[in-house]
Amino acid sequence: MAILLAAGVVGTLVPVLAPTTAPATGNDPLGQYHRQKPAWHRCAKTLPAAYQCARIKVPLDYSRPGGKKLDLAISRMKTSTKKERRGVLLFNPGGPGTEGLDLSAEMAKIMPESVTRKYDLVSFDPRGVAESSPVGCGLTSKEQNRERPYKAETFAKDVKWARTVAEKCYAEQGDKLRHITTRNTARDMDVIRAVLGEKKISYLGISYGTYLGAVYTQMFPKRSDRFVLDSAADPGRAWRGIMQGWAEGAEPAFTRWTKWTAERNSTYKLGETPEAVRKTFYDLVARADREPIDFDGTSLTGADIRSESRMRFFYLRDAAEWIAKVRKTAGSSAPSAGQDLRTSSPQASPSFGRAVPSDNDGAAFWSIACADTRDWPRDPEQYRRDAIRDKATYPLYGDFTSSIKPCAFWKTEGSEPATRVDNKVGALILQYEWDPQTPLAGARGLRRVMKGAKMVTVAGGVGHGVFGSFTCADKTATAYLTTGKLPAKDVTCKAPTP
Repeated sequence: MAILLAAGVVGTLVPVLAPTTAPATGNDPLGQYHRQKPAWHRCAKTLPAAYQCARIKVPLDYSRPGGKKLDLAISRMKTSTKKERRGVLLFNPGGPGTEGLDLSAEMAKIMPESVTRKYDLVSFDPRGVAESSPVGCGLTSKEQNRERPYKAETFAKDVKWARTVAEKCYAEQGDKLRHITTRNTARDMDVIRAVLGEKKISYLGISYGTYLGAVYTQMFPKRSDRFVLDSAADPGRAWRGIMQGWAEGAEPAFTRWTKWTAERNSTYKLGETPEAVRKTFYDLVARADREPIDFDGTSLTGADIRSESRMRFFYLRDAAEWIAKVRKTAGSSAPSAGQDLRTSSPQASPSFGRAVPSDNDGAAFWSIACADTRDWPRDPEQYRRDAIRDKATYPLYGDFTSSIKPCAFWKTEGSEPATRVDNKVGALILQYEWDPQTPLAGARGLRRVMKGAKMVTVAGGVGHGVFGSFTCADKTATAYLTTGKLPAKDVTCKAPTP
């Protein structure tokens, strides 16, 4: 779904604004924030006049609203008809660490007119991201690389990497880091609601945005209107378990791919049976681990092949073509040092007219993943044991997800515990059967704890991001957003034949 990666089109769009803030009152400690009057401006001359941008302020620490403040960049596309207007529809594209400011304009192109006539479309860069007081840790490109498989001989280096990332982040950001969390982003959403003069908000969150939306419904159930949670994560597994779910979901996708590819051996020459295809793949991995393969100017190790293949295996033809090409290259080329593009030093690059750290997406990712929960193991040896176990259980990617992470060294003093989602707020969950980033099991986990929700599963559907992909789920989601009616029970419908 293209909108998931659509951040960045607004360039130098958000003007520097000075929101009006009144002193807090005893009855409403957040009154100075709720009463802000955003100075809406056209985002850019090259974009529609209806696409407006503004800045508001939110407290860094909600327990101390009179203290430090953060900028929050927001945008909107107002509905053209006041008569049919219901309220605002807020968006989050996922991540964590993904820009979302331009999503209101992007979704205006995708959503049916029946929806855009009822809602002002509103989006924002979450705290710590892009235009919203971005965090940066001064990480080199190599330090930003998260794809780190477990190997006994490199584990000490990986522990050092994880510790270095955590230490650099705290050296750069200090106490700010413990406030870059999902719970605080949910609180920011509620400030946006109040600033826009709405009693409730409707919402469409994708991927990580489903977790953010679920947390909002838990914290602000009476302010949650029509919530669509697209490609869902299990809130009970935040965050290490969500990452481990990537490996768990990849194994059945790999098995499905071996069957599909074996049936087409005359085309791809990777094996006549699923077992033979599996052996071909792991023989290729072992070959690349012995001698990296020079492929399209890069040097592929076996770990690189496993990492690159993890998402590809959900897309059957793409994976078969890619593996066949790598295998052919391995048989015809000498080993090469290839290219390594991950060693540059950090630089601040202009974005939206302001300097955003070049490592912002990674810094924000770790800030949220590490600060959201206190459940990360602190002992590096626990990660070693888990990585060895999970590589045996999920050989394609298990060691990647379970090995050491910067969260092992993240400071948790003063941070809030993870949000336990368990409510009856109405919502609609959309899910592909074969989703590489948020596997079906995660969506089912969210459905169990959101007892007022209903779920649409697109059987045979492949990809990440359901709404707007012209599947059977679109009709149900559109009906819910326009009428408020959820299906009487969970729905399973078939994906269109490719």
